[in-house]
Amino acid sequence: MSREGGSSNCHRTELVPAGELRAGFAAGLAETLVEDAAMHRLWYDLRSQALFEESFRADVLEIAGTLQGMIWRIVTRYAELSGTKVAPSPAATYAMLDGLFQQQLLHHLAGDEYARTRLAQDAGSLLGLAVPGGG
Repeated sequence: MSREGGSSNCHRTELVPAGELRAGFAAGLAETLVEDAAMHRLWYDLRSQALFEESFRADVLEIAGTLQGMIWRIVTRYAELSGTKVAPSPAATYAMLDGLFQQQLLHHLAGDEYARTRLAQDAGSLLGLAVPGGG
């Protein structure tokens, strides 16, 4: 999950309604799943290796914190545009989306042609769960 939604629209959130931000975010995640699969596979490999190799941990934690921050900015902006609050914590929100992304990355790498579509649908649904009553 290396991009803030993958789309330049996510950098202009003040100009879009909540529903468009939600759809753009989900579509951006799906796009980066396919377009940047090799980089994401490397990220998950490094993250796993950090469980065994102490020398990777500080860098992995720093990168994970940056990714969590990017996701949190999008989710909180979505909540603002929806006139509501985010239910889970930043860590829980990131963990939900990251788990979904990793799951669909594996499916995509295994040749599942629907992984991209499922990711877009499920990411939009998760955003709706994280921001109850969101647009």
